[in-house]
Formats: sequence, structure tokens, C-alpha cells
Amino acid sequence: MVILVLVTFFVISFLTNVLGPLIPDIIDNFSLSLGLAGFLPFSFFVAYGVMSIPAGILTEKYTEKPVLIAAFVLAFLGALLFAMFPKFSVALISLFMIGIGMAMLQVIINPLLRVSGGESNYAFYSAMAQLIFGLASFLSPLLYSYLVHNVHSGNTSFAISILDKLVPENLKWVSLYWVFTVITLVMIIINALIKFPKVELTEEERIEVGHSFKELFSNKYVILFFFSIFAYVGTEQGIANWASKFLQTYHGVDPTTQGATAISWFWGLMTIGCFIGMGLLKIFDSKSVLLVFTAGAIIALLVALFGSREVSLIAFPLTGFFAAVMYPVTFSLALNSVPKHHGTFAGILCTGIAGGALVPLLIGGLAELVGLRYAMFFIFVTLGYIFSTGIWAKPIITNATMNRKIKDLFRKAPNA
Repeated sequence: MVILVLVTFFVISFLTNVLGPLIPDIIDNFSLSLGLAGFLPFSFFVAYGVMSIPAGILTEKYTEKPVLIAAFVLAFLGALLFAMFPKFSVALISLFMIGIGMAMLQVIINPLLRVSGGESNYAFYSAMAQLIFGLASFLSPLLYSYLVHNVHSGNTSFAISILDKLVPENLKWVSLYWVFTVITLVMIIINALIKFPKVELTEEERIEVGHSFKELFSNKYVILFFFSIFAYVGTEQGIANWASKFLQTYHGVDPTTQGATAISWFWGLMTIGCFIGMGLLKIFDSKSVLLVFTAGAIIALLVALFGSREVSLIAFPLTGFFAAVMYPVTFSLALNSVPKHHGTFAGILCTGIAGGALVPLLIGGLAELVGLRYAMFFIFVTLGYIFSTGIWAKPIITNATMNRKIKDLFRKAPNA
């Protein structure tokens, strides 16, 4: 069961974070403006705003297994629809369906991991899940690059020869959606066969509508932290979705090779940054770590936008490294800033993932007016808001650091 949950983390990341490398191809093949291309990530991430809270309510009513299977069925149908009918209008519907499925899975898998792995092992498995999530994000752009260079290339391997028959020669990247179709179908079958444990949601996981919503929204920090999550996911997806197109436009980088590799390393360095950040959080206050890493991201993005070709190819992935701690630190600061209704608050925060819909869309629209380089300046607004979070956040509970533990030991020690 633990392995199944970890594989589910892999699939979520694999399907979610491949869109950025695809955007230059989609723009070229469908003759899209940058403004229209911005609707692609919008269609996917707006699903999180729509489905995060309803998914929690559905899970409590129908239990995890049927909702999880329904999520994979939606993702399967979305991937199959676009694989069979590769058109821009179909892509928007397909991405929304896949996004709905991924939003449902995000709500289900953390409580499932806690129960299946045991509460005492939850922290370990959560860290492992983050590693697997990052690994999938690193691999999916590389798979895209491999498929684009092997489909209709004379490669006679079994899988490629099948894809040759299914995929139009001028739309090689559509082969990725046939792979997604197979992956989600396999996940449906596996989940249907496996017996699920009974999950009793904790107060931190349960979403309650009504009084708890009213009480939470009367707290200004709830709204402020919602926008912090909104800003983070907008930052992450704004860079991940437009970096490859930026590199192609201003530096002539091939999006199927170096562009895909840059996005792959964006996610790879984010995973590395996450583990380094976890270590730093044992030494320094989380607000200080957030401020330093956000400042690093601002500098890296500035260098990426104005540096040479070689510098940009390094600086864009580096923004992923510095973005690594933003989500976990902001989420923990948020939950530690309210005394109760943590499950409902977490549901509200998860709807902030819709920031990944709006920010790339705004960048695409602005790019029509001022060009992509200056349109990506909007990301400095979202980074600025995240930086401000490290200033105004006033958590009830602060993270335990080695410094604090040592001071507590001395305080408790008997006088000599």
C-alpha cells in the first residue's frame, strides 16, 4: 500500500510538470499566440481551485478507494481524448480533466500514506514522497525529449513502432499523452485490485464546511496565507511553463533538447533544495530560511532574464533550487498560525494552487504587449509577496531548531 501511494505521487508529478517543455511545440504546431498558450496551464491548475475542497468532502462520504479510482479515470479519459484528437480546443478540455483528477489525488494520498505506513513512519515516508515527486518531475521532460527524437525516426523498438502508428508525424510530442493514457489505465487496474486500509481522518485532515469556514475567514492571516500559496504556485508554474519558450525566443535554444533539460533540472534542483532546506530548518528559524531562499530566487530569475545563453541555462534551473522551501515553509507557517480547523484551512490553502492557473495566463497576455522577457517580470510580484510572508507571519508555534533545543536543555539543567 505504501508503494502504491508513492507510485501515485510519482504519477501526479509526472503528469503535472511536463507541460512547460511542451508549450513551445504546442505554440508552433497550433500556431498560437503567447496569450492563447497561457490558457494551457490555466486549464490544468484552475481545476485545483475548483476541486480541492469538494474532493475532501467526497472522500469523507465515499472513502478513498472509489474517489482515487475516479480521479485516475478522469485523468485517463483526459489523456486519451487529447491523444486521439490533438487540437488546441481539445487540449484545454483534456488538461482540465487531468487537473481535476490530480487535485482529487492530492487530497487523498497524504492521509492514506499516514495510515498505510504508520504514524511513526509518516515523516520518513513524506520525505520519500517528496523525493519521488521531484524525481518524476525531473524525468518527464527527459521522456518528452526522448520521444520527440525517436518517434518517426526509424527506431524499430516495439513501443516506438506502436507510437509511430498512433501519432501524426508533425505532432511527435503527442506520443507523451499516449504514454499518460497507458500509465493512468494501469493505475486504475492496480487500485481496483488492491484492498485499501480504513482511514480515520485526523482533525488536521478533515475538511468541514459551515462554521469553520466562517471562523477561519474572520482571521486575516488565513486570507494572507492563501495568497502566499497562490503566489508560490504562480511563481513555480510561471517559470516552469515559460522558461523553455524564453530560451527559444531570446537564445535560440532547441526546446526539445536543451530547453527540456533546463526544465528537467529546474525540478531536479528543486528536489535537492528541498532536502538542503530541511537540514537548514533544523538550524535556523523557518522565516529566515524563507527570506534567504526567496531573495536567492529573485536574484537567480533576474540573472536568467538578462544573462547570456549559457548563464540563462544555469540560472533558470537555479530558481527551482531556491523555490524548494517556499511551499513547505509557507504551508507549515500557515497551519501553525491558527489554533484549530487545520484540515479545513489546509483545504483552503490547497485551492491557492490555482495560482498556477492565473500567473502563467497573465504572463502570456502581458507577453503580447511587452514581450516575454518583461512579461516574466510579473513573477517578481509573486516572489515579493512570498518574501513579505517571511516578515509578517506570526506563527503560534515556531519550528524546533538545534539552537532552541540547546537553550532549553541549559534552561532545564540544575544550577551548579
